[in-house]
Amino acid sequence: MNIKTINFRQIVASTLMATAAAACLPAFAQDKNDDPQMKIYRATATKINDLVHTKLDVRFNYKKRQMYGKEWVTIKPHLYPTDSLRLDAQGMDIKSLSIVKNGKNIPLKYIYDSLTLAIQLDKEYKNTENYTVFIEYTAKPDELKVKGSAAITDAKGLYFINPDSTEKGKPVQIWTQGELQSSSAWFPTIDRPNQKTTDEISMTVPAKYVTLSNGRLAAQKKNADGTRTDTWKMELPHAPYLFMMAVGDFKIYKDKWRDKEVSYYLEPKYAPYAKEIFGFTPEVMEFYSKILGVDYPWNKYAQVVVRDYVSGAMENTTATVHGAYVQGTARELADRYYDAGRSTIVHELFHQWFGDYVTAESWSNITVNESFADFSETLWAEHKYGQDAGDEHNHEALEGYLRMPENAKKDLVRFHYHDQQDVFDGVSYQKGGRILNMLRHYLGAPAFFKGLNIYLKTNAFKNGEAQQLRLAMEEASGRDLNWFFNQWYYGAGHPLLDISYKWDEKSKTQTVYIKQTQEGKAFQLPMAVDIYNAGTKERKQIWMDSKSDTLTYKLDSKPSLVNVDAEKIILSKKTDNKSLEEFLFQYQHAPLYMDRLEAIEAAAAKPTDQTAQKIMLAALQDKYYGLRLKTLNLIDPSNTALSDAALPVILKLAKTDDNTLVKAAAINVVGASKGAELQAALYEEGLKSQSYAVAGASLNAIASVKPEGALALAKSFEKDSQGALTDAVITVYSQRGTDAEWPYVYQKFSTAGGQDQYDMLKDFIYMTAHVQNPVYAQQGIGIIRDLAIKYKPMGFAPQLIEVLNQIKQFRQKLNDDASAKVAEEAVKKINDVK
Repeated sequence: MNIKTINFRQIVASTLMATAAAACLPAFAQDKNDDPQMKIYRATATKINDLVHTKLDVRFNYKKRQMYGKEWVTIKPHLYPTDSLRLDAQGMDIKSLSIVKNGKNIPLKYIYDSLTLAIQLDKEYKNTENYTVFIEYTAKPDELKVKGSAAITDAKGLYFINPDSTEKGKPVQIWTQGELQSSSAWFPTIDRPNQKTTDEISMTVPAKYVTLSNGRLAAQKKNADGTRTDTWKMELPHAPYLFMMAVGDFKIYKDKWRDKEVSYYLEPKYAPYAKEIFGFTPEVMEFYSKILGVDYPWNKYAQVVVRDYVSGAMENTTATVHGAYVQGTARELADRYYDAGRSTIVHELFHQWFGDYVTAESWSNITVNESFADFSETLWAEHKYGQDAGDEHNHEALEGYLRMPENAKKDLVRFHYHDQQDVFDGVSYQKGGRILNMLRHYLGAPAFFKGLNIYLKTNAFKNGEAQQLRLAMEEASGRDLNWFFNQWYYGAGHPLLDISYKWDEKSKTQTVYIKQTQEGKAFQLPMAVDIYNAGTKERKQIWMDSKSDTLTYKLDSKPSLVNVDAEKIILSKKTDNKSLEEFLFQYQHAPLYMDRLEAIEAAAAKPTDQTAQKIMLAALQDKYYGLRLKTLNLIDPSNTALSDAALPVILKLAKTDDNTLVKAAAINVVGASKGAELQAALYEEGLKSQSYAVAGASLNAIASVKPEGALALAKSFEKDSQGALTDAVITVYSQRGTDAEWPYVYQKFSTAGGQDQYDMLKDFIYMTAHVQNPVYAQQGIGIIRDLAIKYKPMGFAPQLIEVLNQIKQFRQKLNDDASAKVAEEAVKKINDVK
């Protein structure tokens, strides 16, 4: 699963600062230490019975949003003889339940509490005996009272999308989401990650629709009533949460990896771009198969894109489900590079090994699923796009972990939590991925990947935990790794490093002071230190294991640079007290992305300093587009000392850079700089670009220098705008538009995904407050209310309540008491939701 796209935390925290009297993020209502749930040891589920095979025959009632199911589940006792069985079955109507004997169904006694079936078997079974239970039932997912999380915003398992065809422009679909334990909302099972079963799923659907499930399509049968029954068979065992179904009007693009089918299921509109969206998948399969020494283990790999998905994506065995954000036209894809969509595609594919082939035995050990998938994104970035891209991805993940202070209080392997959903967070994902990156560097790539190979082969089609990973890495490397796993897997937090330097000319001694300033324990930190002196670089390997360390080096002359953590892989928050002259040298001579980024960020903090300006000017011409882009975004056009000197370079980037995001960022700087009106030809040319980012930046620039013509220009882009161009259109409308532009703004915002809502939220709130028509204002209030309710579990209702209170006051000034009342009622409704 990938949660990076569920980013409303960042949306609210950043955008509302500019639109409301910003409140601090609220503290948790209850200290976790006082939470009785936190005192429960979350053990791996005890195995009394084991799933062997699951056979389903299902059909759907679109009108009622229900599924009619027949199930034959074959089971055997795990070890000890038993005469009872407990199955998870959430919110179902159980029509009949029996054991199958000699082709006959013999009714069994059972007790059902709407969550689990407690079944009395017909006799005591030994672990050498299989038995098959038949259940006829109705699944009613829309009647379930379940809660989601930041990672998975809903947990009802089975989803009917636009089943009555009432939402214009939205396809009719059915799809499932099993993780964490939601498969039992659509079929009775032992819904635990340490269970594995083969399966066969027969789906009866309207003949016009396409189906997808795990494994191979074994049979298709046309029925007399205009339906078709598709039977999918999964002949290798996998966990119940990895079962999936998808039904809808999908166009299938067939690809292949070696001799195995690879397929992409897309909405018809995006089918022509299937190869551009997913076409690199076989290349990734080959790369992962080679580095792991385990070929892709399943008989096919499919990817399907669905609407209204409740997570970023989900790695169901052989059949990944993606949210609609991965789709795009050629124009949209032109601006994406290694974006959230492409990194998610490789993330979910790596799960086919780490998560599906070997599955975490409990949610406490989800690190052996999610940390690996997160880490795989960096591996692919390095391989496909180069070391700079891999380092950038690694660093952004680290920043994602550090951004949330509460992450520092959580162990990676978590045996105590309030709710199992809580472990799907920045610790299990981003921190865990960075820990694996450190382990790769510490052991060296050959030993690290040999360890992964041992782990996968030892636990194939079974379950794993962090200790098994440790043992595999120790076998591969010959090193004891208890210290590493105790520190990083079974401990919390990270080091806060403060590094300072002193040169003594008299004794020709370079001293380096390294302090760990975090509270509590000292971390053991093996690291490299590079000393640049007299045109040479010498690497020293050190091991820091106390809160402070002093390094001394006798040298012939003062070094140009001492580069601590020269490999830039330590998971830490670092304060490096170098001079700007040293950072300039570091930018010019140290080889890594992070070396240059550290210098750029130090320079950006002192924009009037001449040495800082040298760094920034050099960075505008960096070989890697990501650093050119970051530098442009750090330039303040009002700082004329820098922007004037840099303008010729920025103009060149705006005209000729081969990266559309860099070109767009350069146009943004030019458009906000002194003399922006002199570049009208640049903006006019930019409006013709196939890149939405470049066109959007150009529209923003024109709106700044020629505002009187911006509205008409914006309207000309309504029929073909996405991403940054849509954002620019809406910005123009918020500044110069009238009620006539509201339907466009409302439609775009209400159908947008998380990132696009982030980009539009400020303007959407402004228009909601200022639009003249009360009906329109109330539409906007309703959207804001629904967002507050949806994200209330993550603590963001207070900020949106503040926005609604401000809108209420503004509507009152417009004598729109009706909308003010709606805003007031919206606040009350948000507060009433538990």
